[in-house]
Amino acid sequence: MGIATPEVYQEMINRAKERKFAYPAVNVTSSQTLTAALRGFAEAESDGIIQVSVGGAEYASGSTIKDRVAGSLGLAAYAAEVAKNYPVTIALHTDHCAKENLDSWVRPLLAHEAEQVKNGGLPSFQSHMWDGSAVPLEENLQIAEELLELSQAAKTILEIEVGVVGGEEDGVSHEINDKLYTTVEDGLATVRALGTGEKGRYLTALTFGNVHGVYKPGAVKLRPEILGEIQQAVGAEVGKENPFDLVFHGGSGSTAEEVALAVDNGVIKMNIDTDTQYAFTRPVVDHIFRNYDGVLKIDGEVGNKKAYDPRAWGKLAEAGMAQRILEASQWLRSAGQKLG
Repeated sequence: MGIATPEVYQEMINRAKERKFAYPAVNVTSSQTLTAALRGFAEAESDGIIQVSVGGAEYASGSTIKDRVAGSLGLAAYAAEVAKNYPVTIALHTDHCAKENLDSWVRPLLAHEAEQVKNGGLPSFQSHMWDGSAVPLEENLQIAEELLELSQAAKTILEIEVGVVGGEEDGVSHEINDKLYTTVEDGLATVRALGTGEKGRYLTALTFGNVHGVYKPGAVKLRPEILGEIQQAVGAEVGKENPFDLVFHGGSGSTAEEVALAVDNGVIKMNIDTDTQYAFTRPVVDHIFRNYDGVLKIDGEVGNKKAYDPRAWGKLAEAGMAQRILEASQWLRSAGQKLG
């Protein structure tokens, strides 16, 4: 089915909200990891979101080039072509743009997409994230207002973060403390600044103890019930049930129960990066250990081309990552929910 149009992306979000499931939002850094994500969604019969971070975009442009705009557009162009062959619908998203990267990444992309739309085309991406967690809330929302207006012209959806996700993501780091929990007051300030859709649709990452990185279950104290409390309080003020389209960041190590409660409280998108990175790399390590003398030309031997051909280990990596996305889709209840 390919890449979602702006209208279909809206339909995807509405569908998730109504049916109480969430889309896995999988970070990719290359054509190969992007293909693995498409395979995982197809095997799960789940539509999904493929996203790229600023570091991932730079890597995709060439590790010695580091052109974040070129890398983003390159991955989007690749996705637009190859996604046609997979029976699922995919939205493309840029992830975690900090303030210092706006002028060199998201603003140029929005300008490019506004021009695409002006000329009768479709935007390369369907949504972009503004990560204002490192600035005061007032400034965060002021910038969000500006970006929301730009998003309207580009026919894209804006994602914002209200609160703080612990750990480190693309150079933005926060301590693990009480600041990791968004308050009702934060939620109210958000709708007062951005509205509830009349100024343009936006996704909101409210934080409830989330931490980026690798953690075992129980190491991070998640409180997904906070999401329900904020939805209820803000909904009462604006006269709208579950006013926020919520995003779950920093979910590695979460339990099935925590994920389920977050989805019950309005999460329609869950970011997945750390777990899929491992799922992609682990089969490669296994292949190299099992085929050590074939991958390497030991003691002057010639090795085994079938062992070191990148396709040999690449297929295994793709399958491993796809399997992890299938599992995520099952946890998030998006499996079997594809459009059409």
